[in-house]
Order: sequence, then C-alpha cells, then structure tokens
Amino acid sequence: MIHPMLGEAWLAMGANRLRTALTMLGMVIGVGAVVIMLAIGQGAQYAVQQTISTMGANLFIVLSGSFTTSGVRSGSGGGPTLSVADAEAIAELDGVVNVAPTHQGTRQLVYGAQNWSSQVIGTTPAYLDARAWSVVNGGAFGDSDVRSATRVALIGKTVAENLFGDEDPVGKTLRIQQSPFVVVGVLGAKGQNLDGRDQDDSVIIPLSTAQRKVFGTPFLGSVRMIMVQADSADNMERVMDATTALLRQRHRLRDDMPDDFFMRNLSAAAESEAATTRTMSVLLGAIASISLLVGGIGIMNIMLVSVTERTREIGIRMAIGARRKDILSQFLLESVMISFAGCLLGLLLGVGIALAINALTGMVVVISGSAALLAFAVAAGVGIFFGWYPARKAARLDPIEALRYQ
Repeated sequence: MIHPMLGEAWLAMGANRLRTALTMLGMVIGVGAVVIMLAIGQGAQYAVQQTISTMGANLFIVLSGSFTTSGVRSGSGGGPTLSVADAEAIAELDGVVNVAPTHQGTRQLVYGAQNWSSQVIGTTPAYLDARAWSVVNGGAFGDSDVRSATRVALIGKTVAENLFGDEDPVGKTLRIQQSPFVVVGVLGAKGQNLDGRDQDDSVIIPLSTAQRKVFGTPFLGSVRMIMVQADSADNMERVMDATTALLRQRHRLRDDMPDDFFMRNLSAAAESEAATTRTMSVLLGAIASISLLVGGIGIMNIMLVSVTERTREIGIRMAIGARRKDILSQFLLESVMISFAGCLLGLLLGVGIALAINALTGMVVVISGSAALLAFAVAAGVGIFFGWYPARKAARLDPIEALRYQ
C-alpha cells in the first residue's frame, strides 16, 4: 500500500517542480542553519574542554596572604604566609592526591646569543602529576634534586623554540638570573589556559633551587602558593574545607581573625566556562531552529494550495473507493517527503559550510551524528505537524462537493 502512495507523492511533487523546490528551500535553510550552529557550538565546547584538560583535574590552589604597610594593602600572594611545611601537612589530609608547593615569577632566560623572558616555576615533582604534564624529550627531575637544590630545568615548547630553535635542548645549559641550569627535559605542549596565557612559555625548576638561586625568600621554606589535587570532584569542597581548617590551626588564627591565605578553585572556574559555552551552543541551536518553524509554515501553506488545486482529484478518488484515511495518508506522506528531501539537502549544505568555516578561519567545528539524527527527527516532526492540517482538510472533503469543484 505504501509503495503506490510513494509513487503518487513523487508524481505530485514532480508536477510542480518549482513550487516543490521553493517549499523545500525553507527546510534546506533551516536544517543547514541548525547543523552549522550546532557544529560551531559543539566546536566551542570541545575547545574549552581541551583547555580544561590541560589544567589538570580536581585542582585548587592556596595563595599566600597580603600585608599592610602604612595603610597600603598588597594583593594575594604579597605576604609570606605559606611554607613547605604547610604543603607537607596538607598532603596528609584524606582525599588529597598531590600537593605541590610553588614559587614562581618572570625571569630573563639566556642561551648563547638568544634571550627570552618567561615564567619560571619552582616546584616539586608532584606538580607535573597534578597538572598531568608529560615530558616528551629527556626526563623530569626528582625529589633528590629538590633536596639538593640541583640546577636543572624542564622547559616548555615555546621556550625551546625561542631559545634553541632547531637544536635539541636536552643537555644544553641556559642561564636564569645569571645562574646556569642544565635542561633535562622538554615538556609536552599544553597550549593556552582559560586566561589566554601560553602555558608552554614556562620553565620548571626544583623548588629549593628557585628559592635559593632565582627568587630568594623572606624566610627559609616560604612559598607563594600551594597547588592541591583532590581524588575526585565530589570531594573538592570537603578537601578545601579541611585545608582551610588545617591552615588556620597551623597559623594560630583565632576565630575572630580572617584567613591569612586565599583559595581558588580552578575546577570550578573551568566548569563555569564550560557551562557558559554549553549555554551558548544551546542558544545558537534554538535561534537556528526558528528557521525550521518558518520552513514548516511554508510546507503547510503549499500543501493547502495543493489541496485546493486537487479538490476534483480528491473527489474522484473517493468516488472510486478511496477511504478518508487513504487521502489523509497520501497528503501527509507528500509533506513528509518534502521535509525529508529538504532535510537531506540542508544537512549536506550545513556540513559543507561548517567544513569551509573550519578550513578558512581555523575555527574548531564538531559535526556529530547526533546533530544529523536531530535534524532528520525535526524534519519528520515538522512535516507531520504542519502537513497534518492540510491532509486532514483533504480527507474531510465531501465527495460530491469535491466532484463539482471547478
């Protein structure tokens, strides 16, 4: 039964090719717009997720506090309120996986005739574990290097390119603050963080070496921040509360005294950025979906015209035995076919434009199978929804009146 109906629907569409093409145009534009917007939105989500993954999972940092001199207050990290001993105590808390005390700042690097200003990070081997940062050439320094204040360095990709060019940096000696450091490894590429800073423009050295040879410290063992990694996202709040209570106890702060340190939840900031991107993706899809509504209205209008033009035909069909549901199915099938044909063309158009955007602008686009399935599902829904009323009107025509229609 369905095969003859498909043939009839195809003939009816072919009898008015221009009108059918213009009817499908609304669906082509609608589906194409949805596919493009979803591809751009999902591409933005992917880019943010990649950036988040470079930061490490379940991280928060503890920054040293501020100080006040003659009424002038410094910002976070201004006062030497954190120490390596604090980091060792935090590492004993339940739910803590990695703790990395860190002392960092910007310094000039020199190798031969080349020089480059970069961020120098003095820390422990746990820093690489917390940041999920791999060494792609050479090796990392160990705890023995921290205890011995060895002058060794790990350099990021950007530093390697600007100081060493095509040379293999491993084993070479660069100078930081006039102190020589042997490059023992090159770090894997991380790219930009959420603030736009190039994470590969970094040099990592043992914490004790940074304190004694590069930055200096107000007192032995002081650090500017401590990076803490929890064992899971669910435990983040509990670990942060436990860390706060521990540091207040160690720093002998009374209940009426404010914290002499600051906390920043890196995972929460990253998730907030991801949520914003997801909202943008949904919004783009919703805006593009309006064109599908317009395309559906176009289908309904054309089908109503078609019912009017084919009133006598409908009367003849009913006179020779066609049932109301046969007429309903016939016109409904035509509207669904127009929707599906428009959807297929729109899908091809959308994918083509999305790939062109990626090729011409370098913008990340993600074309997923779910977007294609959604487009087809919406097309079928639009065809049925907007084709129902014209089909129902055709099915309810009085056969005698339909035969008399001129």
